[in-house]
Amino acid sequence: MRRTLAAFAVLATLLATSACTSKAKADSAPAGSTKVDVGVIAIIDVAPIYLGKAKGFFSKRGIDLNLTAEQGGGPIVKGVLAGKYQFGFSNVTSLMAAQSDGAPLKAVASGVASTGRSGRDFSAVVVRDGSPIRTAKDLVGKKIGVNILKNIGDTTVRQSVRKAGGDASSLSFEAIPFPQMAGALRSGKVDAAWVVEPQLSEILTSGGNVVASNFVDTAADLTVALYFTSQATIGQNPKLVADFTAAIRESLDYAAAHPEEVRDTVGTYTPINDTVRISMILPSWPENINRASLEKVAQLGHKDGIFKKTPSLDQLLP
Repeated sequence: MRRTLAAFAVLATLLATSACTSKAKADSAPAGSTKVDVGVIAIIDVAPIYLGKAKGFFSKRGIDLNLTAEQGGGPIVKGVLAGKYQFGFSNVTSLMAAQSDGAPLKAVASGVASTGRSGRDFSAVVVRDGSPIRTAKDLVGKKIGVNILKNIGDTTVRQSVRKAGGDASSLSFEAIPFPQMAGALRSGKVDAAWVVEPQLSEILTSGGNVVASNFVDTAADLTVALYFTSQATIGQNPKLVADFTAAIRESLDYAAAHPEEVRDTVGTYTPINDTVRISMILPSWPENINRASLEKVAQLGHKDGIFKKTPSLDQLLP
């Protein structure tokens, strides 16, 4: 009997070791793959690239994908230019600002887009429960939290105020990382906050209210962000750029067709509870870039003093 138990114990150990080895092989990148670092932001926008990595869309093309979260598009742009990342995800304002300053950047694929539905977009300006702020016009003279100053948050929030008939020049902005925005709103550090999912649903499920859909107020079906690389990477490794572009396009298509998998994936890279996971408003992930919407953002950014000169979309876009 003891011999039988011992045999079973040895067999169990061998099976466990084999399973662990097999799992390690499955999780590791294929031999000969290229390690690729990508700068992202821990928000719903980048769910497709995390989902694409899990589904093997990158590894089957020889890409060993490493994703690093940053606070906003600005630091990611700097990281790509410095060679820290081969690719990055950034809002269009950060990319336009860098391009207008002469940075050698090139978009390779669409990143995320607005749903185009006021009150049902993945981005909004919100206030805490009981706030006297009811509309975008009431934001005049108030302090508003944004993740990065002089960026797409400023521009689109100002546009909501203009559309509501308010004076957009009198707004006050404070830089606060998206994950800290709910706390800043509750404590009164800011009067209102611009947030995207999942922080939007975190605030709304705690009693907050939407006062403006800033992306919808800015342009129809706004292309909000892009995946991009440097001209140096394009010149040195055009095949890698082509493979990454194909993989991210496949990821975008898959995410658009599998919303429940998107909801599950978001929780793997930023903490959310089940209520938020179910409540999140998903953005659009079209393959095509809406150039007309970017022209509007470029005009507004120039008007708001974010760009020293009007960006060249011909140089930036693929």
